[in-house]
Amino acid sequence: MNKILLVEDDLSLIVGLEFSLQKNGFLVEIARTVKEAFSRIEDSKYDLLILDLTLPDGSGFDICRKIRQSSAVPIIFLTASDEEVNIVMGLDIGGDDYITKPFKLNELVSRIQALLRRAGLTDREQIELQSNDLTVKLLESRVWKGKQELEFTTAEYRLLCLLMRNPNIVLTREQTLDRLWDHNGSFIDDNTLSVYVRRLRSKIEDDPEKPKLLMTVRGLGYRWNVIKERD
Repeated sequence: MNKILLVEDDLSLIVGLEFSLQKNGFLVEIARTVKEAFSRIEDSKYDLLILDLTLPDGSGFDICRKIRQSSAVPIIFLTASDEEVNIVMGLDIGGDDYITKPFKLNELVSRIQALLRRAGLTDREQIELQSNDLTVKLLESRVWKGKQELEFTTAEYRLLCLLMRNPNIVLTREQTLDRLWDHNGSFIDDNTLSVYVRRLRSKIEDDPEKPKLLMTVRGLGYRWNVIKERD
């Protein structure tokens, strides 16, 4: 049974969310403040966090920033605002998804299930990805090529991790969109994916014009080509 921490201070919303999540087979614990959330996280291990943005003693952003220093646990933000600045900030600091109030409970459950499926692609204890002289420290969200640390945007980093977790496997563009964001491909469209692929190649390939690692499979999608295994 997956264990979820819900950080929310609205009692009426807590009751509905807790009932719906438990009905769908999740074990739910509640925190109503940032301080209480940190206390629960120190004492327990969770499979997913749901963070309200506005809390009495801070925000969900505060929790996310601290959590991302040591954990890659999936995080969904609850926000009463659909302002782009909040959406972008939440994703850039390490959030995995967001949902705007008011929302349908079935939609939230679907998003939770999608994130848990993606998190299950690797062993829970895996903390590092390695191939082609690239090393990804998952808990730190940092990447090295040899001894040189590389800088990525959140979207570029997620794309790299997805590819490295599926070596020598063709991922269609549809699969890539779905597994990076949500089942509707929110926050990115097909054209934007092409931009992220180009940017990623410019950082990881020796010659971006003649890629050897991130390969395009014409008419299908992309493949992470393992050409150099670490000793």
